[in-house]
Amino acid sequence: MTDDTKFPPEKNLPAGYVPPKVWTWDEENGGEFASTNRPTAGAQFDRDLPVGKHPLQLYSQGTPNGVKVTVMLEELLEAGYSDAEYDAWLIRIGRGDQFGSGFVAVNPNSKIPAMMDHAPKGGGEPIRLFESGSILVYLAEKFGAFLPTDVRTRAETMNWLFWQMGSAPYLGGGFGHFYAYAPMKIKYAIDRYAMEVKRQMDVLDRHLAGHEYMAGNEYTIADMAIWPWYGRMAAGQSYGDSGNFLAVDDYPNVQRWTKQIAERPAAKRGTMVNRTAGKPESQLWERHDASDFDTKTQDKIEDAA
Repeated sequence: MTDDTKFPPEKNLPAGYVPPKVWTWDEENGGEFASTNRPTAGAQFDRDLPVGKHPLQLYSQGTPNGVKVTVMLEELLEAGYSDAEYDAWLIRIGRGDQFGSGFVAVNPNSKIPAMMDHAPKGGGEPIRLFESGSILVYLAEKFGAFLPTDVRTRAETMNWLFWQMGSAPYLGGGFGHFYAYAPMKIKYAIDRYAMEVKRQMDVLDRHLAGHEYMAGNEYTIADMAIWPWYGRMAAGQSYGDSGNFLAVDDYPNVQRWTKQIAERPAAKRGTMVNRTAGKPESQLWERHDASDFDTKTQDKIEDAA
């Protein structure tokens, strides 16, 4: 039941709205993403996933969650782990590719990124992987890199990795949605999530005041998880002019850390993979070989067309 004295309907948005006793789905729900958002799971159509030449097959798009994994893979290759070579296939989430039967078989939650490892340690059947944090831990343990073995530093890495997994929905699905994508501007929602995102930025800024990276002096999967979300925000690259709105320059330690990671060659490459927005030279829609960065970025494909 609603309390009309505490929540008078005329002050609701839209005015007069009262939640029904039982919610029902309306195709108008979801704003910009109404065509792909619905309250059910499972495949919506049959489509097999492609499989390339490498054991690691990534199915993703260059959103912050996707960038976490492509940065990790490029960092592994940069560090000399040649077995981390991978194929990255573009999943266009705005078109609903994530609801194809092949993708759902890898990730029943129909979210990118998803991955198959066709050569897992110890052999045996291929292993499916979904949830970006799970993929990062899996790759770190498979290759023995970017996840410290010292018990204290490992614990700190995992602390911040899971901090990101729990915090970023407030930034993306909360602030980002209501600030940039919702079909109407709702002051309460924007204020609520802006406050939380600024609190999170302050958490990071205070921590990074005394640490070079999230787990201390060592670059880890915690940095790779947090940077695509909060570094992108700090650089003013998220949700239009939201960087000004949130006064991101007020967090100097986050700014320092953001720029430091952005200069890493592997991070630069990782942000290009499966990217479909921005300058054509920064977009590598699919990645199947290291040479693709030199020959198959979107500007070169458009020039050749």
